[in-house]
Amino acid sequence: MTVLQSLVDLGIDSETLVGSVGVLVAAYVTARLFGYVLSAVAERTPRRRISIKMLIPIMRFLIYGIAAFLVLGPVLNLSTAQLLAVSGLLGAALGFGLKDLFAGVIGGLVLITERPYQVGDKVTIDGDYGEVTDIGLRATTLTTPDDSAVRVPNATLFTANVSNANDGHPEMMVVVELAVTASTDVDRASEIVKEAMVTSKYVYVDDDHPFAVLVEDESYYRTIRGKGYVADLRDEFAFASDVTERSMAAFASEGIEMPEVPLCASENR
Repeated sequence: MTVLQSLVDLGIDSETLVGSVGVLVAAYVTARLFGYVLSAVAERTPRRRISIKMLIPIMRFLIYGIAAFLVLGPVLNLSTAQLLAVSGLLGAALGFGLKDLFAGVIGGLVLITERPYQVGDKVTIDGDYGEVTDIGLRATTLTTPDDSAVRVPNATLFTANVSNANDGHPEMMVVVELAVTASTDVDRASEIVKEAMVTSKYVYVDDDHPFAVLVEDESYYRTIRGKGYVADLRDEFAFASDVTERSMAAFASEGIEMPEVPLCASENR
């Protein structure tokens, strides 16, 4: 028995089937079009980039929700026996592995309502760090610093810790770490890092976004940690690189020694 014949036996005629396929295709095309347009607008307005991109998954949920209602409408008009048959098929499908799919969809709905992160945020989810580039029905896509795409099931939200570096704001704190030998004049080294930070073209400083330079003693060296904000989170690595390069150049010119194995790193704290 073919699938088409099975649908006919359930009372779903070819006209209804064609209409349902048309609705689904139209929903897919519309969702893609909205996503493209909103992404283009977001990239042209940096200050509102995250807010605009957050509309993409919301519009996608609305479009697919309307499509599902239009497709399932004819099914709701079936007889009791036919509805029981359809329910049996859905129950069997759930039993054969769609539980994770629906868990992902529920996780997506939680993301939309509680908003622990948005499209455009820099987050760490279950050990993976990157920018949220898409929130789909089943999974969230992160773009890592090395430009890899990581798809994290939305259901992970219920079991893993989520760290958000900017929490929906365009500004973000960036931490730059440099190591110097234990005999170094840390006051001068700290001053160099501070100067490199405040003179960087990427830094953003005001009363709500201060900067700081901290010193930590390690076993055989000292770590100088500079903390500052960037106005656009996309400048995270450009800022870290700029401060690191100019600080290291100043260290070299003033004879400030660094450990034999450089321990420079940048991260979000």
